[in-house]
Amino acid sequence: MTRETISYGGWKHCLRIANGDAELVVTLDVGPRILVYRRRDGRNVLKTFPGELGHSGEKEWMIRGGHRFWTAPEDVTLTYYPDNESVSLESGSNGASILGNRIPSPHPLRKDLSVRLAPEGTRVDLFHTITNEGSSPITLAPWALTVMAPGGTAIIPLPPLKPHLPLCQLGNPSDLLPNKNMVFWPYTDLSDPRIRPGRRFLRLHQGAGSHPIKIGLAVEEKWAAYLTEEDLFVKTFPYAKGAHYPDHGCNFESFTDNEMLELESLGPLTTLLPGEKTSHPETWHLLTSPPGLSPLNEESFAETMKSFLSAIP
Repeated sequence: MTRETISYGGWKHCLRIANGDAELVVTLDVGPRILVYRRRDGRNVLKTFPGELGHSGEKEWMIRGGHRFWTAPEDVTLTYYPDNESVSLESGSNGASILGNRIPSPHPLRKDLSVRLAPEGTRVDLFHTITNEGSSPITLAPWALTVMAPGGTAIIPLPPLKPHLPLCQLGNPSDLLPNKNMVFWPYTDLSDPRIRPGRRFLRLHQGAGSHPIKIGLAVEEKWAAYLTEEDLFVKTFPYAKGAHYPDHGCNFESFTDNEMLELESLGPLTTLLPGEKTSHPETWHLLTSPPGLSPLNEESFAETMKSFLSAIP
């Protein structure tokens, strides 16, 4: 395992964590932000914006790219409070805890990000922790957003299809109720060909398009993927049945525009008393894209994911 401080993107203080299979770069000059995730000798699967790298101290929020940590529901003041100052580091043997700065307004909070790379392989464990440092309760949810490099397709599992049975044949009364929760933001054009619904998956392609798209779902299968010609990125995250999630029940959301696509997981809405905290975990995995694997072949993709997920400890 390699841990070293390097310069990256114009920032002088960045933490590089690497094993023989994968590499992470986390900047300490702003954030918390993860800038690089790649296989050995592979490309960075995260999108960054070169014109916004290497700078700090801006008064407005900057997208910069990579992986960031927000609070939900989306709010123009709390969610977009600038994360443009340096952060503190607590080191570990195979990772780090990035201690974010205190958000003083409109409610005092602190957002910390723990990152751990496995000793071998590409697995990364992340924990997004929000602490209420104010004097009054606040209700919010941790929100983990990963900005993916362009040119790929997000694959999001849908609840299984069930047959429509006559009332006299129904064995489970719950089959009378809907099992698919999907929401769309006001700028989303459902006729856009980048949105590709299927029987088993919802696919969202990143490519040329005149308008942004954003979709939210309740993903009980607890994973989503991003497939390019070179890489298969897999993100896993929890789902708590019966919990109250933001945005009409979404624990996963995806946004895309002309430049990138975001895979976003969310924790449940939680009321934090003064001094209390809540944490939202994710795991990342990065595989070489299997030859011939296509999100259009749902059965083949489902078998690939079933085999992969069953092997995760």
